[in-house]
This record gives sequence, C-alpha cells and structure tokens, in this order.
Amino acid sequence: MGYLAALELQERLVETKQRGSSVDMLLFVEHPHIYTLGRGGKESNVLSAQDVPVCRTSRGGDVTYHGPGQLVVYPIIDLRSKLRKDVHRYVRNLELSAIRTLNDFGLASTRRPPFTGIWIGDNKIAAIGIAVRRCITFHGLALNVNMDLEPFRRINPCGYPGLQMTQLASLGGPGEVQQVGDEFTPLFVTHFALAARPAAGAA
Repeated sequence: MGYLAALELQERLVETKQRGSSVDMLLFVEHPHIYTLGRGGKESNVLSAQDVPVCRTSRGGDVTYHGPGQLVVYPIIDLRSKLRKDVHRYVRNLELSAIRTLNDFGLASTRRPPFTGIWIGDNKIAAIGIAVRRCITFHGLALNVNMDLEPFRRINPCGYPGLQMTQLASLGGPGEVQQVGDEFTPLFVTHFALAARPAAGAA
C-alpha cells in the first residue's frame, strides 16, 4: 500500500476509534519506495533522495526509508484503557514485541536507550516512530525483513550519520514478510493484553 494511502486509512481509523466505535487493531503493510521525515526531522538528513519520494509526516523521529521487503506495523490502540495513557510504556512494549519476535528467529537484539528502535550489534534492524492523538496511537514500527538496504545509505537514518542498517534475511532469519508478521502478532497481543480477533471474513 502506498504510504499516503496507509496514512489516510490510519487517520480514518483513529477518528472512528475516538468515537468509541471500533476495537484495537494492527495494520501490517509493505510500502513502495519512500523516505519519510518525522515532525522534527531535518531535511538535511536526506543526503541524496534521487528517484525516491520524500514525505513529511506526523510521526515522531527523523528520516527513515520504507520499501518492499520491510514489515511496517501500525497499531491503532486506545491508551486510555490499555496503558493508562503511558506513551513511554507503549513504546517499550512495542520494542519488546519486536525483540521477542527476533529472538524467536534466533536473533539476539536490544534497545539502546534513550534512542528508540532495535539493534543487532552495531546495526539497526527496526525503527519506531509513533503518533498519539487524543490517546489513540498510530504510525508505529518498521522492521527490515528482506529488502534493498542501499537507499538507507542515501540518508542519515533516524538522524544519525553513518548508522548502518541490517535485516533478518542477511542474518539467517526468514525472508518472508508475512511469516514475520505472523510471529509478531501473538507476542504483541500478549504484551498489550489484547484479545486476538480474526480479521473480517477470515475462516
């Protein structure tokens, strides 16, 4: 799904949820090639966009790259009922869900406070940039599965010059985005104490 289309969908779901008329949910997508700049991101961190579009967006954080082969997770969650409006705890749990997903694939990863995201050694494998509107979350997590990492070299990822990115497929992990999403889902549900619900029309 295109980035702007996914953002429009999230905006609609947030508005619906603010009216109290929908359940918590996770959106899983892959995006076509795009650089996104967070609210406070510096345009100077886009070194050479070339043919990749650049989009200013409403999440936190600086610049990152999205492309095919990357699992992007957008939780639409009401923090009033789940985490008592604790945004920092929400981010920690989102990180922990990714860490345990990687662990299940035999990859040891870690946080690096005060920075957000997930590292394996000195390389970053997942970026996190969230937004919260009237206690409803959107935007989220981008986990590199099996993608072209070259576009990351044309930016300062997350605003850090020289930051190296990695991915599951390069480290012996799975190369299928859906497989990683299937592993991530129950771990996220456990951490956020959500009831797993089948998608509409699912068997």
